[in-house]
Amino acid sequence: MKIIIIIFLGIQLFSLPGLAQNNIDTILKQVENNSKSISANKKYWDAKRLGYKTNLSLYDPQVEYDYLWGSPAIGGNQQDFSVTQRLDFPTAYKRKKEFSKEQITQSAIQESVFRQDILLETKYVVLELIYLNKKYAELNRRFTHTEQLLINYEKKLDKGDVIILDVNKAKLQLLNIKNEVALNQNEKQIALTKLAELNGGITVQVNDTLFPALPLIPDFETLDSTIEANDPLIKVYEQEKLVLQQQISLQKAMNWPKIEAGYHSQGILGQTYKGFHAGITVPLWENKNKVKSTEASLDHAIVDADRHRLEHRMENKRLFEQLEVRKNAMQEYVVLLGSLNNTELLNKALRLGEITITQYFLDQAYYFSAYDQYMRMEKEYHIVVAELYKYKL
Repeated sequence: MKIIIIIFLGIQLFSLPGLAQNNIDTILKQVENNSKSISANKKYWDAKRLGYKTNLSLYDPQVEYDYLWGSPAIGGNQQDFSVTQRLDFPTAYKRKKEFSKEQITQSAIQESVFRQDILLETKYVVLELIYLNKKYAELNRRFTHTEQLLINYEKKLDKGDVIILDVNKAKLQLLNIKNEVALNQNEKQIALTKLAELNGGITVQVNDTLFPALPLIPDFETLDSTIEANDPLIKVYEQEKLVLQQQISLQKAMNWPKIEAGYHSQGILGQTYKGFHAGITVPLWENKNKVKSTEASLDHAIVDADRHRLEHRMENKRLFEQLEVRKNAMQEYVVLLGSLNNTELLNKALRLGEITITQYFLDQAYYFSAYDQYMRMEKEYHIVVAELYKYKL
């Protein structure tokens, strides 16, 4: 019996690949397709990407026509007609395209970050539901056992073998477990409602009691390097630097003179004049300090990226240490809970009259508390793993 219990708890701790993993993957795909938040965020970034392309076109041509009445009339009337096109300095168009390209790349990364946040939140909820299902199965087992114990004691009471106080203690224990079951089901309904909200209002059922298979956790340096190389949030900070660098190049290109060319005709005193129009705009004040402002923003982005990289590393280290602590504690629980075989021993001791029902419930409470702590720790372990491997979502 002890060996069976140890094997069972071991399976719970290191779940083999199976339906649980497949179900979570299926739910995550559903949420990705149905989430109103992901859909709205995608449309937002689609609009932004279109906006990033708006400055790539030429300026609109300008058409002017003037008709001036002469006074005195003998001088005749004057007519002026012109079509002009304003152009940036040629290098500016290349810089605009490069700047737009980096902005679009950044928007795609930011969209990915938002998507992963929603999917990670979904995974948290699914893991909570698996925990609640597992806890419900355990509570149901406790309820069935205590209910049978109460039935036996009520029969003994009729025979005069026990006193009413013992029966009342069994009733109280059964009521406590019943309330725990009710609370468990309420928490499950709250989690299911949250999951439906994440899934665009579509209900999803989670009936698993086994957690998904865990990846093989490498050493911290390897794991941290992998996360840093793949985490889109880090890429957002790095891409921000590229965007600002391109913006600086664009601002410098925009500081070159603008060119104006076109056609101009003029009619006055019976004479008509036709020819080309050319002009130049000297950028003396319009772009003043824009380059310096963008350079200052780039300096801030560089420092901010370094800050985030350090904070992210420390956060990964904190999570990694949590894994180690929980893993060791869970393994100790597996060995200890498997070796206790508490229920069978308590039942035998109670049946032989070696302990009172008060002592029975007290000792049982210690065992229940330890097993509940084990289940909570198991859930927290999987949540930490999910957070560390968020970049894979």
